[in-house]
Amino acid sequence: MTSTEGDDTGAGSDLSHLSNADLAPVPPSARTWSLWHVAALWIGMAVCIPTYMIAAGMVSQGMTWWEATLTVLAGNVIVAIPMILNAHAGTKYGIPFPVIVRASFGISGAHIPSIARALVACGWFGIQTWIGGSAAYMALAAMGVVNAAADTNVLPFLGITATQLACFLAVWLLHVVIVVRGIDSIRRLEAWAAPCLIVLGLALLGWAVMSVPRASDLFAAPTRSPDFDFWAVFFPQLTAMVGFWATLSLNIPDFSRYCASQRDQSLGQLLGLPPTMTLFCLIGVLVTNATVILYGKAIWDPIELVGHFGSATATVIAMAALILATVTTNLAANVVSPANGFSNVSPRRISFRTGALATCALGIVIMPWKLLANLNDYIFTWLIGYSALLGPIAGIMLCDYFVIRRTRLDVHALYDQRGPCRGVRWSAIAALVLAVLPCIPGFVNAATNSIGSPDARFGPIWDSIYSYAWFVGLALGAGFYWAFQRLGAPPETTRAPHP
Repeated sequence: MTSTEGDDTGAGSDLSHLSNADLAPVPPSARTWSLWHVAALWIGMAVCIPTYMIAAGMVSQGMTWWEATLTVLAGNVIVAIPMILNAHAGTKYGIPFPVIVRASFGISGAHIPSIARALVACGWFGIQTWIGGSAAYMALAAMGVVNAAADTNVLPFLGITATQLACFLAVWLLHVVIVVRGIDSIRRLEAWAAPCLIVLGLALLGWAVMSVPRASDLFAAPTRSPDFDFWAVFFPQLTAMVGFWATLSLNIPDFSRYCASQRDQSLGQLLGLPPTMTLFCLIGVLVTNATVILYGKAIWDPIELVGHFGSATATVIAMAALILATVTTNLAANVVSPANGFSNVSPRRISFRTGALATCALGIVIMPWKLLANLNDYIFTWLIGYSALLGPIAGIMLCDYFVIRRTRLDVHALYDQRGPCRGVRWSAIAALVLAVLPCIPGFVNAATNSIGSPDARFGPIWDSIYSYAWFVGLALGAGFYWAFQRLGAPPETTRAPHP
């Protein structure tokens, strides 16, 4: 492979054993994603069932509809900043996340952040696929194909019925078919599905407004206890909201590498992410408020809600839309990153398709229906928990690229096993460990459901730090990495001339 600088990616050169056709730089001629493709990507990812439920969960903790909506907006504006910054290198050099992170962690050390990101994605892939399978199951029940009340014979060890398993595998197979067709099929699906998903959300909101006696009832404030502390609820929820996309803030170069310009990637993300997340979360809150009025209880799960519609036709259409929402989110958010991460382990043996198929296989092995036994605890403890790990990685990457290297990368060095990026960069590993440590006590309290309890293993100060896990990790990761770089010699690749 020849030395590559700026937009001269050298895509036609020979690939080393550290690269393959999927990890190699994307040549300028193949960077065809426009502003709309990026915005559509985010619309497709944001419109999903966990998005619908996350703001509703905020209301369940005492927030009003507008407080929950503003929390969602604030969290997504905040996370959009590192998202756009990390996307810069992908667009400028046409390289994916596992290759970019070689600059800060070293070629061998890069396996730590890329595999950590991949494993989180595998967990989410299985969960989203199970949610899509549940929607398919409800659609079959609405058509009379399945008698849900009589379908109670669970399979040994699995703990679900044969029909539920078949629905899960059917949605899983749909993912596999699209994955085999490659990354461009994902782009086309997102662009086509985005308008449909916006219409779905607005249709749900229209149903809520038309179904309740007075539309103003949808905005009624919840009953709060006298000792309700808004800020005690706000900051953990804000961190959870940031953590929701902390995964994508790392591997966004996997997509931005196909963008035609920095304007397309940055403006496309700003137009696609914060507005869509805010709108769909607002819909989740208002529709859930409508279920309290209509059914006497809060129905947070849209799949369960659709089952109350009564019309088989409406149920089937709604379930098909929910499956579409699940598939578009899953393919972009939970397949591309682990596929590239696994490929990075052994580029000659593992292609993007092979890595993606491995992700799909792990999505079955984890048995996601068991992970969802307690959805609320899983989402919020999980989100904040892994944000404590991913925040420091983002901080290290941003510090390395913008502060240390001033956006200048020697792309050739990132594919050279004997070059300055070889091995492990222990300064990055040390910065990662030190940045994660302060959040571990709070995570232990959260995992044992003892936050704020006299039986908690660690004191309240650690719970407070954990509430800001992503922010604390990002700042400490960047700070420690910068300090270590100042103490040592600057990385050789910073001396590459600016293109």
